[in-house]
Amino acid sequence: MIETYVLIISILLSIIVGFGVGFFVRVIRHEESLKKSREMYENIVEEGRKEAEEAKKESILEAKKEIHDLKKETDADIRERRAQIASQENKLNQREEQLNRRTGNLDRREETLLSKEERIDLRQEQLEQLNSEVEQTLKEQQAKLIEISQISKEEAEKIIMNEVREKLGLEIATYIREEEEKAKLEAKNKSKNIMSLAMQKYASETTTETTVTVVDIPNDEMKGRIIGREGRNIRTLEALTGVDLIIDDTPDAVVLSGFDPVRREIARRALTKLVQDGRIHPGRIEEVVEKSREEVETYIHEAGEDAVFRLGIGRIHLEIIKMLGRLNFRTSYGQNVLKHSIEVAFLAGKLAAELGEDEIMARRAGLLHDIGKAIDHEVEGSHVDIGINLATRYREPKEVIDAIASHHGDQEPQTVIGVLVAAADALSAARPGARNESVENYIQRLQQLENISNDIEGVEKSYAIQAGREIRVIVKPDEIDDLQAFKVAREIKERIEQQMAYPGTIKVTVIRETRATDIAK
Repeated sequence: MIETYVLIISILLSIIVGFGVGFFVRVIRHEESLKKSREMYENIVEEGRKEAEEAKKESILEAKKEIHDLKKETDADIRERRAQIASQENKLNQREEQLNRRTGNLDRREETLLSKEERIDLRQEQLEQLNSEVEQTLKEQQAKLIEISQISKEEAEKIIMNEVREKLGLEIATYIREEEEKAKLEAKNKSKNIMSLAMQKYASETTTETTVTVVDIPNDEMKGRIIGREGRNIRTLEALTGVDLIIDDTPDAVVLSGFDPVRREIARRALTKLVQDGRIHPGRIEEVVEKSREEVETYIHEAGEDAVFRLGIGRIHLEIIKMLGRLNFRTSYGQNVLKHSIEVAFLAGKLAAELGEDEIMARRAGLLHDIGKAIDHEVEGSHVDIGINLATRYREPKEVIDAIASHHGDQEPQTVIGVLVAAADALSAARPGARNESVENYIQRLQQLENISNDIEGVEKSYAIQAGREIRVIVKPDEIDDLQAFKVAREIKERIEQQMAYPGTIKVTVIRETRATDIAK
């Protein structure tokens, strides 16, 4: 037991001694650490003091340098200002010298002007004296002239004025005539230039059509099948299409004849399908004809839409589009009317563009100018009247209606667009190959045109020009005066309308020429 207590006490003592030794060791280490910290602090303070001194020295050097630079800049500025002041002083001195010189010049000029004024006054007095003497002399001369000529002064002035008026009248008339000729020549050249530019920008294919259509067949045996037993097949086909089928000795061909191109196209498509299919009997013919009629109607609508789209004229009524498509199967003197209308629209648009007018409206009017021809075989009246009614019904612009009404000269055009469409229509119809006409008929028509004109009393000679679209008639000036020339033109126009059949219009120009010649020696 005692040993245990002794052990415990010894352990406690050991612990106490250990704590004591550790405390003293820690105290010693703390003092060493404080000593190191003091040394470090002193070192830091010493380094800071050194750095502060170095920074102070650097700041002083920089300040001195800056002061030196500022002093240099200030000195340079002062020198520059002094130079500018000196330059200004020199300029002022020079200006003062110039002013002094100008003042001297002005003084001298003033003296010169005073001297000139004195001379002018003296000269004026002399002129007044001479003027009075001249007037006195003129009065004496006039009195002598009156005494010699036995006429008064007023009568002499009247004679002189009449002579001057006659001379000036001739000169003025000559000048006016020359200017008119220049203006006409310039207008003609400009119009030719504009038309040539418009025509160069459009090249249309030449299209001519006839009143018959030929359908190829594989052999002559097919002709019998087309005719059918006792001709029932051909009668059915003719009754359904309204077209005559001509089956003759022509090998491998059947001719479809009819004046309605839409019906001919329906018959052509139907017959082509029947020949390809081989089954030809009345029931099949009715089915194929109806299908072909639907295809043609669709084609007509597409042709009208294509024309409107190509020209870019905006929205247009559906019925007008259908009628435009029908024009693709309408011909005028062999010329396809739809292609003619497209050509007229393009030419009118180019002419309008050259003149600064509305190109889109000109194209629209050109495309619709012959729209009445689409139904002129169904409705009473000329295609012009029909076209006016259609355009009015579907609310087309007034420019379009005016172009339709005036493109054949039935009335005077009220708008520039109407004039351009009429010109484009004439260009499209008159160009070579546009219309189907034999050379023999063409020559006969020109000869007939000249003969009609030559039969008029007082006509010296006549010439048919511009492919028979104009006749120029030269009359005898001693038999036909200016008023009778208009009567001759109207008489020729009426005879042409009564005796001739011709496409478009014919212009009659009567020329009465009076020549005055003299010889200067």
